[in-house]
Parts: sequence; C-alpha cells; structure tokens
Amino acid sequence: METLRPVRRTLLRDTAYEAIRDAIVRGDLPPGAPVRDADLAERLGLSRAPVRDALARLTAEGLVESKPQSYTRVTRLVPRDVRDAAAVVRAMQELAARTAVPFLVDADITVMRTANGRFRDATRAGDVAGALHADDLIHDVLVAACGNRAVAATIERYTPLIRRLEWRRFGTADAAHGSAELHDRLIEACAARDAAAAARITAEIWRTLEELADDPDYPDDQDGPGEPDGPEGPDEPSA
Repeated sequence: METLRPVRRTLLRDTAYEAIRDAIVRGDLPPGAPVRDADLAERLGLSRAPVRDALARLTAEGLVESKPQSYTRVTRLVPRDVRDAAAVVRAMQELAARTAVPFLVDADITVMRTANGRFRDATRAGDVAGALHADDLIHDVLVAACGNRAVAATIERYTPLIRRLEWRRFGTADAAHGSAELHDRLIEACAARDAAAAARITAEIWRTLEELADDPDYPDDQDGPGEPDGPEGPDEPSA
C-alpha cells in the first residue's frame, strides 16, 4: 500500500496556483474580474484551502488584489507596474546570461536550439501557451547554469506580473518572429561562449516587454484600479 500515500498539500496548492495564474494570463479571468475561493475550488475540483493559498501567492505577485470584507479580484493592467517588473526581470536575466555562459556545455546549447524550434512551431500554430513554455525553456538554461538562487527567485517572483503582456506579444506573428530571431542570436552568442554578447541580446529581448507596456493600445491605469463599480459582497468566511 506504499503507493497510496496522501497527496501533499503543497502539490494541490501549486496545482491551484498554476491553474488560476494561467487563467489570468490568458484572459479567461480578465482584469477586474471577481475571484472567490469557493467558486474556484468547485471549478478546479479542489478544497478551498489550496485555492486560498494560491490566491495569497497571486496577491503577493500582483495578479490578484483583495480588500478585507469587500472584494478579491484580478488586478487591472497597470503599465507602470508592468514596466517596473519587466525592468527587474530584464536585469536578472541579463545577469544570468552573463554569469552562465562560461559554464555552458554543448548539451545546453542543444536544449536551447531545440526549444527555439518548438517556439517557432508554436507561434506558427498560434499556440501561445506552447510559445511561452518554449521561451521559458530557452532562458531557464541560463538561469539554471548561472547558479544564483537570488536571481532565480527574483525572476520567479516578478515574471507572473508580465505574463499577460507576454501572452499578447506572442499572439502576434510579427512579434513572435522577431523573438525567434533574437533567440537565434542569443543561442549563437552562447555557442561562441561570448558572455557579453549574450547579456546584451538578453537585455534586448526583455526590453521589448517594457516597450510594449508603452504601446498606446495597452490599457493605461496609472493611478491604480480604484474601487469596484458596484457593491460586491464580502468573500465567504473560511471553512
């Protein structure tokens, strides 16, 4: 009966976190949408405890906001916040690239090239989720090779806030093609063990996200989301 071990609570919490985060990034839970732990728990087939843990994490990451006894909702898109998060991620990714390149092996380069091939295939197919996953694989090679836990933790902390912007970016053919070309340049710099070039190209890749936040078509809410338009009863009490 050793295989019938209880499922760890942390696994359920992470499952809930990933599902809710992805729904926010895709727009299935749009900016300003109310979120209730009971409703989400029912939709996910989970208890409310891991959902609450997930919502607490998403609140810390800036994707969800809450006012006690008033509302819990998806945050609105605030360009200033996205630019700030993108700037931090860019700096950390640049540091990771600069530090990692001397330690890369040929297998790492192969992983990056394969991932970029998947990235191209995903963008041609309109598979934004697949493109984001492949994009992560490329940059994760450098983050892992740099061996800096603070860099990895900072990237993990701030990346969710810019995911909605990345989803929009990879949803356009021109932007996706440009990203694949930048990946090619990055991979070639890594293959040549040119740390300075890899860091410079990495910064260029992530700077495009900051620029996208300045797009005039991007929702602008510089002063923050403010109060809900109408009353929305308090969240249900904890079970």
